[in-house]
Amino acid sequence: MTIKQFNGAYLANEDRILFRFNTQNQDEYRFWFTRRVALFILAAISHLLAKKLEQTHSPDAAKAVSAFEKEAILEATKNEHASQQAYEAGLNFPLGFDPILVMDVTCALTQNGEKLAQLSDLQGGPIDDLISIDFALPGGANLNLNLAIGTLQAMCVLLDQLRQQAAWGEAILQVNNAPNEEQAMQVKTSKNVSIH
Repeated sequence: MTIKQFNGAYLANEDRILFRFNTQNQDEYRFWFTRRVALFILAAISHLLAKKLEQTHSPDAAKAVSAFEKEAILEATKNEHASQQAYEAGLNFPLGFDPILVMDVTCALTQNGEKLAQLSDLQGGPIDDLISIDFALPGGANLNLNLAIGTLQAMCVLLDQLRQQAAWGEAILQVNNAPNEEQAMQVKTSKNVSIH
């Protein structure tokens, strides 16, 4: 499946994001993202991209490269948006026409097409230029996407714009040392206070 376009909208009455994408085969997938899911995707992808960059750069240089890439994607998105054609609705809906609530998400770096549960699982050789995202759906279903970094960054730019529109605050990934010395990831969100 090759993704052609992403589209999203924040629906205030649902307090959710309607996220959809179409493919080159004219398939369309529609999902509901909650605040927790959207913020986790943004924080986890940012963390994984930084870890990938740290394989070839110092941590400080990786942060600088990541910030530069994010700005470049944002500028490219603004330029494309000015000349971009409208979102093309799909003709086929493999998961159905109605949006499906994403219950949970997992994201992982890959090496030789295999998901890495932890960076300690890394064996000799480079990390793939694909990141695996699994959407856990109701009834135990799962949709796995292996997205190229550029595609993933474009998706994150859209999600970040929708997060700002929703006033959901920033996603902050915290890595804690568990008693067995393995690292557990948690997403914390800042609180926005608005007075109307």
